[in-house]
Amino acid sequence: MSILDRRADEIFLNGRVYTVDRGFSVVEAIAVRDGRILWTGTGDQVKKYRGAESRVFDLEGSAVIPGLVESHAHILSYGEKALNIDCFMKEKDDILNRVRAAYEKLRPGEWIIGRGWNELRWKNKTLPSKDDLDRVAPDAPVCMTRVCGHVSWVNSKALDAAGIDSLVSDPVGGEFHRTASGELTGILADTAAFQVQGAIPPITKERREEAYLAAQSDILSLGLTSVHDLAANEAFDMDAAEFIGDLYRQGKMKISISAYVSAESAEPAYKRGPFRGEFGGRFSMRGVKVFCDGSLGARSAWLLEDYSDRPGHRGNGRYSDDELYRIMIEARRNGFQIAAHAIGDAANRQIIGVYERIIREIPEPKDHRCRIEHAQIVERGDMKRMLDLGVIPSMQFVHCTSDKEMTEDRIGAERLERAFAWRTLIDGGAVIPGGSDAPVELINPFHGMYAAVTRMDRGGKPEGGWRPEERISREEALRAFTIWGAYAAFEENTRGSIEPGKSADFAVIDRDIVECRDSDIKETSVRATVLGGDIAYGGLRERS
Repeated sequence: MSILDRRADEIFLNGRVYTVDRGFSVVEAIAVRDGRILWTGTGDQVKKYRGAESRVFDLEGSAVIPGLVESHAHILSYGEKALNIDCFMKEKDDILNRVRAAYEKLRPGEWIIGRGWNELRWKNKTLPSKDDLDRVAPDAPVCMTRVCGHVSWVNSKALDAAGIDSLVSDPVGGEFHRTASGELTGILADTAAFQVQGAIPPITKERREEAYLAAQSDILSLGLTSVHDLAANEAFDMDAAEFIGDLYRQGKMKISISAYVSAESAEPAYKRGPFRGEFGGRFSMRGVKVFCDGSLGARSAWLLEDYSDRPGHRGNGRYSDDELYRIMIEARRNGFQIAAHAIGDAANRQIIGVYERIIREIPEPKDHRCRIEHAQIVERGDMKRMLDLGVIPSMQFVHCTSDKEMTEDRIGAERLERAFAWRTLIDGGAVIPGGSDAPVELINPFHGMYAAVTRMDRGGKPEGGWRPEERISREEALRAFTIWGAYAAFEENTRGSIEPGKSADFAVIDRDIVECRDSDIKETSVRATVLGGDIAYGGLRERS
């Protein structure tokens, strides 16, 4: 390399830079060329990379961490929160007032859509009904999705629009809640909601773009530079991939996206084949997502034994073993990574068993990096099988601290050793990519790190942490949201740490999250987010 090739486009000086390399090195300065990290080291050493055209930025002693990786989110659904009724952390009466206000301004043919309600946060912790919505929106269809994404609360007009009446049967993997007399209550769990969701007019191209860009704005403001977009009810498919590709072509999409196509929409993706690193290394689609159960909040997570708070009920598995095998073997034959949603211990056991089968039948590539999304309740023997296979438990630390009391209600004290077992899994050799499952939770990664190291909610409860023996270290928490997340998407050679050759993605933050008090981690804010060497959010002082 000639001396001219060693000149940096950007130099960042005077920081406490956590590289998150193998040795967890800390340096003072970063040199960037052509959007990639050229060099890291001391402030004196970096001077040799400065040229006449180099821009120099003063980090002013701030802590710097690699661009954060959100390993499980639903970007479109998250962005749509800003376009629809936001029910997150809202009381029932507040939500109904918002529905009433939307109804009064509604145009003919439109639906009222919202997301984020959680009856466990209400004064009256019972499930709502269609009657509640009928009173405030009698002549328009309403569909409000629970915070977990696995329950829909709809009114009579929505049921009518979908052609659903009380004679409907429960589908596999779902449940229509009913009164004692058999009348539909308007609560639809998992696959029972699909027919209503299918009746909702599709989002327009303009609103879709607005949602994606709104999500990106929030993402960058939190130091996140890469997101794994795990297919949700919007069913990520090749049309969605082409839409996002257009946003990259227009220069509007800047963050990195690793997209996982929905299993039910995967055939066109199989014909096209997996791809990675398009649009300057920013867009990949090499994975398939399959749902195998529901959620604990909906009591649709599939358990090996009855729910403690609903005897006789074990949740809703979606597939037989043979059905799941056919889905997964097709993905593996076509060269796609598999990410399977499983919350309950029965669903996790089923997935591990099918993974064992398909890996045995198609042993290459050995580096399969099959994932289980959530892996919340896993029997100890199944944890060992998962670790022996090299399956990645993709977990969201904030789910534990949000759902700790509900988890105890759902599975009882005797099964708690199976729940959110981060320390056990890491000690067994696992890497845990961190995420939020946004819009199920707030997308803020510092909330996730705080939950990981304390196992307390943001109110500091319970003191000392919930099952504190499963806490992880500060270093592990930062790795979860950086290099471990990159690894989970086969991207550890291009991002996830601040090392030469990797994309120059990093966040400048207002406190040292490795050294500060535990309680301060969740309060972290981002001074600047650097993406490919450019400041994509915030600002830094430039030296002359």
